Amino acid sequence: MRKSLSMLAAVALLAAGCGGTASGEPGAGAGAPVTGGSLTWAVETEPVTFNPHLYAQAKARLLVWNSFEALLTHDEQGGYVPWLAKSYEVSADGKAYTFKLRDDVTFHDGEKFDAAAVKANLDQLFVPGYAPGVTSTQLKHYAGAKVVDASTIEVDLKQPDVLILDFFASPQGAQISPKSLKSPDLKAGGPDVVGTGPFILDRYSKGQEVHYKKNPAYKWAPANAGHQGPAYLDEVTYRFLKESSVRVGALTSGQVDVIEGVPATEQGLVKADPSLQFAQHLNSGTAYNYYFNQAKAPFDDINVRKAFRDAVDVDGVLQGVYRGTATRAWSVLSPSGPFYDSSLEKSYGNDPAAANRLLDQAGWAAKDADGFRTKDGKRLTVRIVLSAPFVRDKRDILAQAVQAAVKQSAGIDLQVKVVDQGTATDALNKGEFEVFDNSRADTDAGAALTLIVPKGAPINRHGFTSPELDAQVAAGSATSDVAKRKEIYTGIQKTLTDNATLLPLYAPADQIAAQKTVGGVGFEPTAGVPASAYNVWIGK
Repeated sequence: MRKSLSMLAAVALLAAGCGGTASGEPGAGAGAPVTGGSLTWAVETEPVTFNPHLYAQAKARLLVWNSFEALLTHDEQGGYVPWLAKSYEVSADGKAYTFKLRDDVTFHDGEKFDAAAVKANLDQLFVPGYAPGVTSTQLKHYAGAKVVDASTIEVDLKQPDVLILDFFASPQGAQISPKSLKSPDLKAGGPDVVGTGPFILDRYSKGQEVHYKKNPAYKWAPANAGHQGPAYLDEVTYRFLKESSVRVGALTSGQVDVIEGVPATEQGLVKADPSLQFAQHLNSGTAYNYYFNQAKAPFDDINVRKAFRDAVDVDGVLQGVYRGTATRAWSVLSPSGPFYDSSLEKSYGNDPAAANRLLDQAGWAAKDADGFRTKDGKRLTVRIVLSAPFVRDKRDILAQAVQAAVKQSAGIDLQVKVVDQGTATDALNKGEFEVFDNSRADTDAGAALTLIVPKGAPINRHGFTSPELDAQVAAGSATSDVAKRKEIYTGIQKTLTDNATLLPLYAPADQIAAQKTVGGVGFEPTAGVPASAYNVWIGK
């Protein structure tokens, strides 16, 4: 079997598939592309690292792809388009992938991109303690790589795994200069850790901003990138403005040219301003979910899990926090993807009577003076710990709304803490939580399920698994038959729902607002997150 990427049709990358704009397509008023100029872009989230291998924040993707690139990228249908690779071939048994690489690519430090560089990146990922989450999931079937010649590398697998292609199109599969792999700053990334992308990160002020300058030698954009050659802009500055009102204020006052993360409370203001443009897009991967830790009380009891789920009027909570701009989630997967099971919609939830009946059956029949359920003199208290660097979309406010809902409807004491990343990681590692939150922006939902569902998976903190589930996840990644994968993933979604493993809340979406003079802003194909600045320009 042979699959050649060079035969795939290119699909427009930027400003496509946008869900609702203020006036036409993003950048419609910017005129024809213009070369030159400086752009300032305010972002909600500061990356915890600029190293693409260790990327973990969906909102950091637009920064990653400015300076780093992968062998492949995606088209609008989730297929693969050549990037640093020209084509690939798959062996008949599905256990060997041979990539033909471009021979005209150089890293920002002058090092040549070739098969040896790809192997060096793969080897680095397996250095103990470097990227265990990647090697245990995306590369769990990796058996090794062979440099066939300077422009050809063979990647061998222990067993067939179609998700290996998704890895080679993901930030974790992006290419870092072999020289940079030896940098003492490798894990943090920054100016000394370089890639091959259209921009060069040359300045970073922690807590304030990161600055990129144009890579004048750039000439290897994928076919669906919008244009070829160097980026239009000379430089881009991303300012870290966590507060949404501050970001919007900076845009409306002209202090910045573009912002991402436009809250519901500000969208009307942006859309009504004739000098601004607005666009939004649902993310792929998983929904934003609350997962229950069923390895310990009280969520080791399915009745308590179901009661928590039934106690929340999710539609009402979302309306209160997001004012009608959020898309309700019913499954572990985002409704934007091809594997989403719509039959789960309206199959559970918002049933306070059932919630109270289930808690009575579970032995939490008494209430204390504050109205909380008790059992054997102990209050029904559950904890959720939110990691501050990963709080987006007012998820802290959303947690408070859920907190109020479960107290009022069922007498459950949900305690919410927003803490720094180290404290959150420590709490999760020690099991000091009963609820944890997560969403994924993986282009292929199968990659997200691999991280969340199987026993021992990096994000399986809910503790529920079974040999059948593990086998289903493995089968989903072993076949390229889309219909078969849909059937498999539908079964997984139903099992997780029947077991009340999680409470789906909303499908994450990204919003972009910009001055009308800015052209080329938009979203990554399939993933639905803001694209890099490569195709952005400032009109005259």
